[in-house]
Amino acid sequence: MSRRSIDLSQFDDDFRNEQPDDRSELDAVPDGKYQVNVEKVELTEAQSSGNPMLKWTLRIIAPRHVNRLMWRNSVFTANTLRFVKTDLHICGLDLEKLSDLPRNLSKLLDVKLEVTKKTKGDNENIYFNSRITKEPAMKPVKGLAGDDDVPF
Repeated sequence: MSRRSIDLSQFDDDFRNEQPDDRSELDAVPDGKYQVNVEKVELTEAQSSGNPMLKWTLRIIAPRHVNRLMWRNSVFTANTLRFVKTDLHICGLDLEKLSDLPRNLSKLLDVKLEVTKKTKGDNENIYFNSRITKEPAMKPVKGLAGDDDVPF
């Protein structure tokens, strides 16, 4: 069976004008405190043990490395249930039974959190510190022309 040659010449001009991506952004996010948005949460199984696991995708929203992603896996075992329950509570999800989690996963999306990333040896951990419940309040500036009680 002969293979037909694929003609790539149609891309030559565009290819010549492209610049390679800066891959430095693929380096690990440094340890520290970050404000993040829960972008994705999925219930899956840990590859090594087969235990149920929550896979979190967190997008940094402040103060630095904005838009970078961090990932966290929460494996369910008898020894980790307390930590899983604490994380869910911090995210504003208090369940009677863990079996209610699958139908409530969407309630974890777009939750804003303060987290701490710590690296020890080869292990990276992300700890949920607190939920961010309010956006920073805008304070009115007094003394500007037209500063009255008119809503427009």
